[in-house]
Amino acid sequence: MKILLIDDTPEIAELLTFSLRDHGFDVAASGFTGDITDLIADERADALVLDCSVFEMSESLFDSVRSTSAGAALPIVIISDTPEKADASLRAREAEHVLLIPKPFSGSQVARALNELLVERQIPNP
Repeated sequence: MKILLIDDTPEIAELLTFSLRDHGFDVAASGFTGDITDLIADERADALVLDCSVFEMSESLFDSVRSTSAGAALPIVIISDTPEKADASLRAREAEHVLLIPKPFSGSQVARALNELLVERQIPNP
């Protein structure tokens, strides 16, 4: 299962990458990028994890992904230090196939969220 991790803090991205790999995921990590749809296609991502320190960055990436046919139903985990704001934003968008994890978080929480979303799509994690 290929996971694309977008995180604007390299140290957290590294720790989360190791943790998700320990849970059996193949992880490609990147910093904040405006070319997220190309990155998803290039990496052949089955799911996306967004952890940007400013929620508006994650929101912008989420909207970019959802605006494409390939990303319309892509499972997405959003990690946020403003979960109430993020939850309200996702509800307003009637977002589907997305789970929100508040900070502080653990790699195990992210792995469980990914597994839940992937089971929802009937994609087993090896």
